[in-house]
Amino acid sequence: MLDHSDRLDEISLLTAISRSNFAHLPTPVETLPRLSETLGGPRLLIKRDDQTGLAFGGNKTRKLEFLVAEARVQGAQTLITGGALQSNHCRQTAAAAARFGFKCILVLTGERPERASANLLLDQLFGAQVIYVPDGKDRDQALEQTFAQAAADGLKPHLVPYGGSSPTGALGYAYAMQELVSQNTEADWVVFASSSGGTQAGLVLGQRVFGYQGKVLGISIDESREWLEDHVSELAASASEKLGNRIDFTPSEILANDSYCAPGYGVLTEPEREAIHLCASYEGLLLDPVYTARAAAGMIDLIRNNFFKRNETVLFLHTGGQPALFANSYSGRL
Repeated sequence: MLDHSDRLDEISLLTAISRSNFAHLPTPVETLPRLSETLGGPRLLIKRDDQTGLAFGGNKTRKLEFLVAEARVQGAQTLITGGALQSNHCRQTAAAAARFGFKCILVLTGERPERASANLLLDQLFGAQVIYVPDGKDRDQALEQTFAQAAADGLKPHLVPYGGSSPTGALGYAYAMQELVSQNTEADWVVFASSSGGTQAGLVLGQRVFGYQGKVLGISIDESREWLEDHVSELAASASEKLGNRIDFTPSEILANDSYCAPGYGVLTEPEREAIHLCASYEGLLLDPVYTARAAAGMIDLIRNNFFKRNETVLFLHTGGQPALFANSYSGRL
């Protein structure tokens, strides 16, 4: 286990990188024997990044270890970020802000609900100021205006990118791959939800740096395969510069599947429902309705269509998000 103290400037194997250590690492890898048996497919494993410890955990915690350190080094006093109304990233950013004494301002897409639930309720408990933007097309402008106003008010703001998906944030998953390699899972595939690209960029960078021999497959939640290939390859290359010399990646090196995102972001359909119920009833495992359910539904469909070989081992990276199960918008629909 890592020391969970708040020290900065941890010395990595490659270079000195500012990092605040607060995630509960390493996260465990578990087998999914009953799900594998009922699907009649390859051996299934799961890496429990829903157990990273910060505010119910999730993949954003690994990114925030680096993003919070970056903000502290720059002398920031306020963390500002944006996302959907039930954003897991915003929930964990608000928790990190509370933990380290930052003010937090969240710019969220959606109407203010009569009653806050799930992630939004947690945002409020962590003391975040929430700005609601009814039309998602206006969110970028609202985020810029919020940042400018905070700077004018002397709040020393630091902008945390959507999903924590910057070169700095992607380092969280480069080191997650180092952790996974050290766990000797012998997984032939790592499958996970991909959206803003930071998790996938970190994983493919870590794959190259730390010698993972399997394949890294992102199941798109809301973006096209072409966008993910272009964005992830560039983000991984930019993140590599923080480790030393730049490593270039081509779009063709990025494995992304966009066959399951047509319904749109956060839209719960029958494949997601089935994935949630299969994992719950066969493994006592909870998925979230937006990210892990869609990624698991994609993985299940690929298994049923013999995409993976029967003798292979497939590791599903659980990126968290379970608080969304209790969102008002999903009440009675699961």
